[in-house]
Amino acid sequence: MDEVARAVSERGELVLRRRGDGALELRVNGVFVMDDRETSSEELLASVALDAVLRPSRVLVGGLGLGYTVRALLADERVREVVVAEIEPDVVRWMRDGVVPSVLDDPRARVEVGDVQDVVMGQPAGSLDGILLDVDNGPDFLVYNENSAIYQVDFLVECRRRLRASGVLTVWSSSASDALAGAVRDTFGACAVRPVSVELQGRAETYYVYQGRLAEGAAGQRRS
Repeated sequence: MDEVARAVSERGELVLRRRGDGALELRVNGVFVMDDRETSSEELLASVALDAVLRPSRVLVGGLGLGYTVRALLADERVREVVVAEIEPDVVRWMRDGVVPSVLDDPRARVEVGDVQDVVMGQPAGSLDGILLDVDNGPDFLVYNENSAIYQVDFLVECRRRLRASGVLTVWSSSASDALAGAVRDTFGACAVRPVSVELQGRAETYYVYQGRLAEGAAGQRRS
């Protein structure tokens, strides 16, 4: 494998490398995160959100990665702004420098470098039509342990408060998680779960997308 780029941050080591099959692969602290060969789950995250949101004008994505979720969102002409939360500045730099094909040259894309929890909390209440979280590998296979809070009710309630009426929260996970489904259900009253079959480096895998919808007229409120 050929190393394309490497960076070290306070959270650990990020490596971009080119595999023998030609795919560009991102690893964090030695853990596989994603590649550009199997992108269907990232794209499905966007399409499931877009299908569920009535007016997807302004959406927030937690996690830039290699850009496939953001690219799929920007392909929809109804989307007027995509706020992207990315905690690793080097991931943003690699995309701006052309090391990774960029989605950031679209004026509708706006990156905020920081923890997704802080970026979400910085959004006005009722200002988003959709929030898409693809920040880690899911609650059961974390790259960063501090990301566990992203999948718990307290943070999901903050996401809910930032959604407009009929807004949708969509969360990606590398594995099935009853705890995540329960947290979404506790926050929104219901949780839709969609398995996604993919082939990852010759292996059949199943990823999962969890989704909760804010009821019409319920913006800014928490279920009792």
